[in-house]
Amino acid sequence: MPNIENNLVNATSPYLLQHANNPVNWEEWSPEVLDRAKKENKPLLISIGYAACHWCHVMAHESFEDEKVAELMNEHFICIKIDREERPDIDHIYMEAAQMLTGRGGWPLNAFALPDGRPFYAATYFPKDNWKKVLANVAKAYDNSYDQLLETAEKLTEGIKVGQEFSSVENNETFKVSNYRDFLLSWQKSVDLENGGFKGAPKFPMSNSWQFLLQYYQNINEHFAAEALLKTLDEMAFGGIYDQIGGGFSRYAVDDKWFAPHFEKMLYDNALLVSLYANAYKRFPKPHYKKIISETIDFITRELKHPEAGFYSALDADSEGEEGKYYVWSYEELSEFLSDKELFLVENYFNCTKRGNWESSNNILFTNQSPLDYAKAKNLDPDAFEKEIEDLKQTLFDHRQQRVRPSLDDKMITSWNAMMITGLVEAFTALRKDEYLELAESATEFLLKTRLVDNNQLLRTYKDEKSITGFLEDYAFTIEALINLYQITFKIDYLNKARHLAEICFNDFKTESSSMFQFASKISEKLISKTYEINDNVIPASNSSLAKSLFLLGKFFDEDKYLETSKQMLNQMEAKLYKSGPYAANWQILYGWLTFPFYEVAIMGEKAQDLSLELQKEYHSNCIFLGGQSEDLSILENKNPKDPSETIIYVCENKICQKPTSDIEKAKELLK
Repeated sequence: MPNIENNLVNATSPYLLQHANNPVNWEEWSPEVLDRAKKENKPLLISIGYAACHWCHVMAHESFEDEKVAELMNEHFICIKIDREERPDIDHIYMEAAQMLTGRGGWPLNAFALPDGRPFYAATYFPKDNWKKVLANVAKAYDNSYDQLLETAEKLTEGIKVGQEFSSVENNETFKVSNYRDFLLSWQKSVDLENGGFKGAPKFPMSNSWQFLLQYYQNINEHFAAEALLKTLDEMAFGGIYDQIGGGFSRYAVDDKWFAPHFEKMLYDNALLVSLYANAYKRFPKPHYKKIISETIDFITRELKHPEAGFYSALDADSEGEEGKYYVWSYEELSEFLSDKELFLVENYFNCTKRGNWESSNNILFTNQSPLDYAKAKNLDPDAFEKEIEDLKQTLFDHRQQRVRPSLDDKMITSWNAMMITGLVEAFTALRKDEYLELAESATEFLLKTRLVDNNQLLRTYKDEKSITGFLEDYAFTIEALINLYQITFKIDYLNKARHLAEICFNDFKTESSSMFQFASKISEKLISKTYEINDNVIPASNSSLAKSLFLLGKFFDEDKYLETSKQMLNQMEAKLYKSGPYAANWQILYGWLTFPFYEVAIMGEKAQDLSLELQKEYHSNCIFLGGQSEDLSILENKNPKDPSETIIYVCENKICQKPTSDIEKAKELLK
């Protein structure tokens, strides 16, 4: 094939650069490209994916690298490639179109649209022969049945717009415990108590869902919530979705037992799972949860950390053109470099077989129980067996390091970095490893230095002097991270910066017509529809994250505007909370904050941070921590101890404080 370059050669996205040598005349999305489509009267072919996506690679190899297919595409369409991680605003619109037309979504996403961007057809992966037929049929329809396509595009666009509208709701100031209890009914139908997670396949971690069940168990002491949570955490930790050798989680499992992963590893999944396991460990201190936290952070710092600060986006599912090749093992290969004793362990603890437990006689490593439980069941010395397993893992890891590695998506996305900062904060409070706090603070400094432009706009990405404007999720998760960092450092700058970003959200993302904040800034490029992200999914919705943060900022700053906005947003969602289960989990957590006593824990004195961290080693679902040695918040006024050597703890509810104490155990009792 001759050396071909298209207009993606100047892109910064690794996903777009993967297609820079396709014979397809790909363009990056821009108003100028849409203007050209109008002048040439050509429909748009909008292909959306991401760098770590296996089926995106498959379609690229089958179709986009084929010259005959490229000729068809180039002749009839203006072809636009989009990295959905860089431009989730565009992805939202065309994914909505695909869902409306086909009832399903996913990536690669391929949409056909009029030159102005209004879609008339959208679907996911196509095998090469099907793709050629689709291209020919769409081109023919555009030439011969334009009015029909126009009608479809108008109806579809109207449907997308209507789907983003909210009916008016009455303000409900009373959030009830009985309602909160009822949320669990929709969960009970979908939770898989045998295998963990939700029933059926594929299985996604859905970390935020289990955070709600952790809160629910703390508030209600409902056995089902704990059973569902612990079963899920254990099965994910033991399954193939978790990299038993190198740490870290794949994006999802294709089966219903967490066995066979879709091998790409995403920063956001691992960030959210670190948070989840850290909070679960505070309430249920299982040794293997501690190991999952440490190994996952080790993986992230080893393979996704920028040399200076901050974190890259993802590792590919494929290496050497095969999905999972880097991670799987043939028995023959294992027998070549392992001792007989090590081979026995790989067979019996990690479930490898001579025939292979997966495709092409390969093995995916998984286990059925923790080393401690295995040792007990086999009457082995637990410490000695644990060391044997760790030594074996190191041997396998060293051997695996010699393989061709999956490619790295080195985009640094603001919202994903913010989620990782929160994960590191939660891990620090659970395990008290100073390096986790250092990582969190250096990543925060990096974000604020490189992404906050002139102190009035947050960028989503920045690379080689090219940038993308931040979306609501970038603001929401950064605000959340700053609030979390404040609570373990008592550095008021973090809290003030969170408030500043919240004010930008009010100015740039809030409209009078809705209680919610729109996903793209009002000052950004106008698309065919504005969108609102309200449903929690693998990543919590930007609106649910922001609603929670506004509630917390309202508590910290005694600011009614934030508290009232948070309540209005929750009111808008309340009807969905009873049937949406995991897709409203973050909203349900906020409902729990507004339903049960919510404490402000003010700690003042020279040991304020130490005592705060001692309290935060335990799981607290409904409280904030604030303090230090300066009365830098109104709620801290007149709370500094008269004796400078003393540290005092105030446990307050709605600014009404119980008798202060310097006894940490007494404070723990007050919080219970």
